[in-house]
Amino acid sequence: MFERLTGALQRALKRLRGQGVLTPEDLREGLREIRLALLEADVNYKVVRELLSRVEKRALSEEVQRSIAPGRKLEAVLFEELVRILGERREALRLEGKRPVVMLVGVEGSGKTTACAKLAVYLSKRGRRPALVGTDTRRPAAGEQLRQLAEKVGVPCITPEEGEEPWETARRAFKALPGCDCFLLDTAGRMHLEGDLLYELKRLKEEVKPLEMLLVLDAVTGQDAVNIAQRFNEEVGVTGFILTKMDSDARGGAAISIRWVTGRPIKFISSSERPEVPLEEFDPERMAKRIMGWGDVEGLMERAEQLVDEEVERRIEEKARKGRFDLEDLREQLRQLRRPGVLDQLKQLLPGWLRP
Repeated sequence: MFERLTGALQRALKRLRGQGVLTPEDLREGLREIRLALLEADVNYKVVRELLSRVEKRALSEEVQRSIAPGRKLEAVLFEELVRILGERREALRLEGKRPVVMLVGVEGSGKTTACAKLAVYLSKRGRRPALVGTDTRRPAAGEQLRQLAEKVGVPCITPEEGEEPWETARRAFKALPGCDCFLLDTAGRMHLEGDLLYELKRLKEEVKPLEMLLVLDAVTGQDAVNIAQRFNEEVGVTGFILTKMDSDARGGAAISIRWVTGRPIKFISSSERPEVPLEEFDPERMAKRIMGWGDVEGLMERAEQLVDEEVERRIEEKARKGRFDLEDLREQLRQLRRPGVLDQLKQLLPGWLRP
């Protein structure tokens, strides 16, 4: 996720860790390297300026200068300021009230429809009864894709009928699915927020009155994701973000920039294209630890549970309880670990995996 950035930060901080005294020259050189690392990771330049100005101010304070290990103290200061930029605390999805509605919006190709299915899995695991509602009346294939994903994750789905407006489809879904206690609306992907598409989105928001309007962003697009976030927030007023394809973005600048630039929180991240794997709640402190190369043990446990085949694990666990665990079972477990991408995803959550 943050390979290049984490590696560059670790190299810059390594030179400072061994310093018994942190001189202004040492600090300037270290911050210069950190600045370059952040800019190369596509972090917004205003965010870089804000972050490093606060780090520099604190680094020159007596608290750091009189520390036994000022380089280590500077590393802790950078971590604390990263957490502040990322949002300081986890912000939960709002689902209070009777049968709340969550709208997912975004540009084409951002992974919005898959994110909708993943959010349904996330809610189902927490005892909710979600339904997926397709409101893309312009592209018939969108409804079919949503139906297939809904079937795969085991939730009900309503898609547009011929001649329906998006808000009419939503109202029909609310009546047709009385057993569902929350509704996830998958809207049409938009390349530009203007004209009929902008009117349609505003009208749909007005009609269904969503508790949450989540903008789905492709993390790979970097600074473009920040620009898209600003535009959507200005035009329709989003309440938070879902960042997708985090496992394929080696830079990660969007994740660092978006909260500070827009004032809206990142609610979830997604690092798998498998719809049955739920979204991961965005936690600023845990994300900052990953960026610093300190690992995320809690995330490691969660990811390991998601990546294993539950059916296989249940069978092996049952055999182990009866004292019948054998080499075939061990081979099956090792085979799961050898699936493409599994070890790569897990190693990035280990403390110090990129430490020079």
